[in-house]
Formats: sequence, structure tokens, C-alpha cells
Amino acid sequence: MTAAFYSRLPEQVAYHFEDGSPDRWLSRGAFIAWLLIPQLLFTALGYIVVRVVLLSARYWPADDRVMKRILPAMGNMAGLPQAILAYAMLDIFLFNAYDIKLIPLWIVAVIIMIAGVAVLGVFFFRVIREARRLRAKSRQE
Repeated sequence: MTAAFYSRLPEQVAYHFEDGSPDRWLSRGAFIAWLLIPQLLFTALGYIVVRVVLLSARYWPADDRVMKRILPAMGNMAGLPQAILAYAMLDIFLFNAYDIKLIPLWIVAVIIMIAGVAVLGVFFFRVIREARRLRAKSRQE
């Protein structure tokens, strides 16, 4: 998204809006840096979490299906703030390049957080149910 919009952005980019009109500006290079650095940090955080868990995976029992289901969720948790930041980037890029304003960021953030809680809730409910089923099975044996 940054590569697509960079040449279309003015030298001074409006990044903060009060009542729909811009009230704070930043140079194009500084603005891009302030948006890309958090994205890169969230990506690195997700990668590090997965790598650390994978290092500890050698000590898990071979048939530990519960941990194998938790691992993808742990690495993808950083995707929720990244999605909110990506929407903020798109909103700012569209305003500065084409004078198009999207719905407020707080509405999108609430929607993403609710969706994230719902997806994670379903995921963890399934993992807990699987863990209980495996525990009951091991008690019967």
C-alpha cells in the first residue's frame, strides 16, 4: 500500500483530523516511517513468538494436539493491531492522494476487536474442549 501511494502523496501529509478536516501535518518521509515501523515491529513480534514457542516444542509430547492448535493463534495475534494500522494508513493515503475520507477509525477498530474476540473465543473454546476430551480419555486409560 505504501509503495502504491508514495508517489501520489504531497510533501506535507495530513495525518490527524478534527471534525473531518486535517489539523496536523508531517513530511512524507517521516509519515511513512511512522507507519511502517510499527508494522515491521508487529511482524517481528509475531515471528519471535512463534519461533520461541517452536523452540519449546521439542519438549512437548509428540501427540500434544492442543499446543499444535494454539501455536497458529499465538503468531497471528499481532494481526489485529496490524489490521487497524493498515486501515489508518489507507484512510490517510486516500485523503491525501484523492481527498476521500473513509468511516472513522474508531468504528473500524471496534469492529476488528469484536471480530478478533469472537474468532479467538471460538478458537480457544475448541482448544479447551479438545484438552478436556483428551484429559478424560487419558483418565479412562
